[in-house]
Amino acid sequence: MMQLHYAAASPFVRKVLVVAQECGLGERIEAVARQVSPVAPEDALNQDNPLGKIPCLVTDEGMALYDSPVICQYLDSLGGGRLLPATGPARWLVLRREALADGIMDAAVGTRYETFLRPEALRWPAWIEGQQGKVRRALDALEAEAGGFGTAVDLGTIAVACALGYLDLRFAADEWRAGRPALAAWHEAFAARPALRATAPA
Repeated sequence: MMQLHYAAASPFVRKVLVVAQECGLGERIEAVARQVSPVAPEDALNQDNPLGKIPCLVTDEGMALYDSPVICQYLDSLGGGRLLPATGPARWLVLRREALADGIMDAAVGTRYETFLRPEALRWPAWIEGQQGKVRRALDALEAEAGGFGTAVDLGTIAVACALGYLDLRFAADEWRAGRPALAAWHEAFAARPALRATAPA
């Protein structure tokens, strides 16, 4: 059985779990909870991922894979390659959307660390605003593309849904849906998929 180092609130972990379910591999993965932060490394995780980051997947053969794009492509290969086109412009479009969504997650998680873990007197407002600006620009780019998402289920749309779910979890007051009706409508429909419902963070 594969082993996944995870934390329940991580959008990157959620992306991996959604991909696993969409590929029919959920029962082949044992999820092992880790308490991880940039200032609190965990030895058990570091043994498999020297970067000390989650998610980290240990395959049936004992190989440790990281980070989430690598894990997702590995799981998709086990599931028949349905979530990433093999070649051509469609492949690069999916990967670019995944990268854009991952960028939202990076900026949002970084902001969460800055505002939740760092002592208030040491916080850097300009840095926080810079991260929030990345999120806003990426959301606007997704709004412009959302009308073309259709019913596609791939690594790109899964990543977008997980990024938006994390914003709902940690930054609900920012109201990302405001002024982005196409993206909001797409997310409402996509989030109803069983894999998304099953992995929604509490």
